[in-house]
Parts: sequence; structure tokens; C-alpha cells
Amino acid sequence: MTSLAGLIDRLEDAVAHRTPLEKEHVQAVFFLFPLMFFIVGFILMPVLGTLYDAFMRDVIFLEKEFIFFTNFRYLFSDPGFWNAVRFTLLFVLISVPLELAIGLMIALVMNETIPMRGLLRACVLIPWAIPAAVSGRVFELIYNYSYGAANWLLRVLHITTEPVNWLGSEIGAFIAVVAADAWKTTPFAAIILLAGLSAISEDLYNQARIDRAGFMTRFFKITLPLLKPVLVVTLLFRTIQALRVFDVIYVLTGGGPGGATEAVSNFAYKYFTAGDFGYGSAASVLLFVIALLLSLFYVKASRFGEA
Repeated sequence: MTSLAGLIDRLEDAVAHRTPLEKEHVQAVFFLFPLMFFIVGFILMPVLGTLYDAFMRDVIFLEKEFIFFTNFRYLFSDPGFWNAVRFTLLFVLISVPLELAIGLMIALVMNETIPMRGLLRACVLIPWAIPAAVSGRVFELIYNYSYGAANWLLRVLHITTEPVNWLGSEIGAFIAVVAADAWKTTPFAAIILLAGLSAISEDLYNQARIDRAGFMTRFFKITLPLLKPVLVVTLLFRTIQALRVFDVIYVLTGGGPGGATEAVSNFAYKYFTAGDFGYGSAASVLLFVIALLLSLFYVKASRFGEA
């Protein structure tokens, strides 16, 4: 206790003899310390641990052994892994633009002065607030072959007389997963885009109306250019989230049928649960690399720093 008290006294003396600007820097370090502790302890250390494990033969009941790039070499020749990569990239390619487009339309509506706008904004957040496992279970019931609402609606609309095996076919399962993910995560995109729309000055639109600019002209000449930074951020966030999709697939299809909807996260999880932590870590590291490359591509292609 004496040594600790002495250390505190010395720190106080050191701070007391600093200039006001230096004192602010010291205070900033103290305020940032809890955040840095959280980042290092709960984010950086697990990431480094996963990276370390990717180079190990870390199989349950076997002795740990450093095997260099063997896990990655096996991954590159694993058809199951490449099937998971193909599904994940296709899922991102379809779901993210769909969610961005629908989210932008919802944001445009919520940005207008309409009755009960506050209630509408609150209701839009409901799907985002529901846990992914719960929404996956709900959509599993919707797509049920015998009594699901999807097949009931098709019969009511006289589109088909026979029930569709949504979760039993590759295309049907893919549509089901995309629809479930879009329903849950579109509100996330809508809220971020709404914040961007709210920051655009209404004077610009009033001036455009005076110049007799129509809605489409205002949208393409004012809204989209000024919304570009927010669109890039939303696209980046949703791409990263879609790349690591897990919950809704795990609950809705389990990666089936025949691994047709198995994402890279589900592929890695399968090996983690089987006790092959090294191989699962290697798959996770490659997923991180894919996310990093796509993120850099988005930022570079959009010239975000110049926006």
C-alpha cells in the first residue's frame, strides 16, 4: 500500500509540473485507458489467439504442434470450404444491395413530414431488435412445407397448387436465408441512411423546387451525392456483417440442404465443435482476409477520403 501511495504521489507531482496542454494530454490518456484495455483484452487478444491457432495442429485430445501453413494448404484444397466461400460471396452480392436499396426507400419515407413519423421510426427498429436466432425460427415456420405462411400465400394467389419445399432445395433455401436476413438487417441500413438524410439542409431542396426540379432530379443531383459518405459506411458495415453471417443460417437451414447454404462462419463453427480448433481458426482467418480486402476495395473504389 505504501509503494502504491508513493507511486500515486509521484504521478500527481509529475502532472502538477506540466503545462496545461500537457495536462490535457495526460488526462486524455487516462480517459482512453479503459477503452484501450477493452480493445486489447476483448478484441485484439482473441484475434491474435485465433491467428496463432491457425498455424497450429490444435485438435482435441492431441498434443499441440506448430505446423506452419498446413491448415491453410488443406483449406485451399477443401471443396467444402470453397463451397462455403462461394455461398458467402453470393449471399453478400445479393443481400447487401437489396437491403441498401430497401433501407434507402424506407429512410426517404421516414425523412418526410408525415403523420405519426415517430411511431413509424420506432416500428422500423423492431426487426433489428429481435435476436437473429428468434427471427430465423420465425422464418423457419413461415417456410414450413406443410403449414407455412409462404405456401399458404402462394395457394391463395393461385400461383401454385402444390406446396414448395423452400428449405429442401438449393434455390429455395437461398431465397429463404436472404429474405430472413433482409427482414432483420434492413432497418439497420435505414436508420443510418436516415441520419445522413437528416444532415442534408432543407434549403437545398427548397431552392431546387423553386428551380422546378422534380423528385428524381433532386434525388440524383442532391440526395445521392451528399449521401455518398453515409452510403459507403452503410455498405461497409453491412458487407462485414453479411460476410460473417451465422445465426440465421444456423437456425433456419443449418447449412443445408447438402451444405448449399453453409457460410464460412458455419464452416469454421463446424470444425470448432468437432474439436479441430486449428482448422476452424484457419477458416476464420481467411474470412477476416476476405472482409479486409472487400473493405479496402469499397473505400478505394468510392474514393471515400475525397468525399
